[in-house]
Amino acid sequence: MSREFEMTDVGLMSYYLGLVVKQMEDGIFISEECYKKEILKKFNMLDCNPVNIRMESGTKLSKPDILFEVGVVCRFMEAPISTHLKVTRRILRCLKGTIDFGLFYSSSNNFNLMGYCDSDYAGDIDDRKSTIGFVLFLGDSFISWSSKKQSVVTLSTCEAEYVAATSCTCHAIWLRRLLKKLNLPQIEATEICIDNKSAQTLAKNPVYHD
Repeated sequence: MSREFEMTDVGLMSYYLGLVVKQMEDGIFISEECYKKEILKKFNMLDCNPVNIRMESGTKLSKPDILFEVGVVCRFMEAPISTHLKVTRRILRCLKGTIDFGLFYSSSNNFNLMGYCDSDYAGDIDDRKSTIGFVLFLGDSFISWSSKKQSVVTLSTCEAEYVAATSCTCHAIWLRRLLKKLNLPQIEATEICIDNKSAQTLAKNPVYHD
């Protein structure tokens, strides 16, 4: 049996905290169903046709979380054109198809921190900067993530992946210190998973760091 309540008793902030929290026997489920409906209603797209992916494959913008797509679209806010509007409307249509999606935090005694990171080499066609993304899990629970454009222009896929791994590692170190203060110290080293062999070699061998 589950209990459901809405966080709508915070005045003007209720627009940003339209969460639905379900307490269940095996964990907690959190979704932004109210917030998504409010966004769709604001732009008259509550009855739009839903889609499965937020961006067309040709734009190389398909990621699990809309943070990446929204971040890319926001780069063109100063002078948007019809193409940007089309992409933005597709994001909203995908929200329609995932209104009841959310995060599930299961009851578990596994508190090992683990990270995954990735990067698209020279993904921005204007300045050739790469976009990095990483996610950190505490056990099997999704607790922190980021997706943003790198501040430097990398010269290879290896370098782009290494910068992504560095960002993920810095965030993991911060989380380890926070967990220690919460009496959940990480005894073992935190594993960061990357899918580029050259970047793995670079991270393991200090000789190449310069």
